[in-house]
Amino acid sequence: MKRLFTIISLVTLLASCDSTTKKTKNMEDKINQPDKPTTPVDTTPKVTGIGGIFFFSDNPQETKEWYAKNLGLEINEWGSSSFESRNVNRPDEINSLQWKAFKKGDEYFSPSKKDFMINYQVQNIEGLVNKLKENGVTIVDSIATYDYGKFVHIMDKEGNKIELWEPVD
Repeated sequence: MKRLFTIISLVTLLASCDSTTKKTKNMEDKINQPDKPTTPVDTTPKVTGIGGIFFFSDNPQETKEWYAKNLGLEINEWGSSSFESRNVNRPDEINSLQWKAFKKGDEYFSPSKKDFMINYQVQNIEGLVNKLKENGVTIVDSIATYDYGKFVHIMDKEGNKIELWEPVD
């Protein structure tokens, strides 16, 4: 009986060691290989958020000062205020919405005659521009690439100039 108990104990110990070895190996694999996405990356050409709100002001400097003094907006070196947020689907990704007052009549809004312009954050800007062309949307300029992303401007059916921005990955 004592011999049977010893054999059972030995088998249990060996099985336990094998299980621990497998668990350790699985943990090492997870550490050494980053998680692979379980769902395919969505590359559908579309708007994914608001990238900026721009508007005309009779006196942009006074307007910025008023917003800073009364609402606590911090004006950055570009003359705008940045609002950061997280991407719900990719929490490590930080998004930024820009707020900026422009001098009334600034040509940056042309050919629009409106007092505001919205910047939309998009994915697959090239695919979106192709889709917009197919739909007869007026494309104001070509896609421009900068260190912080790609930009293009379009006109909506009401004559509002819209800025489309795809951030750098």
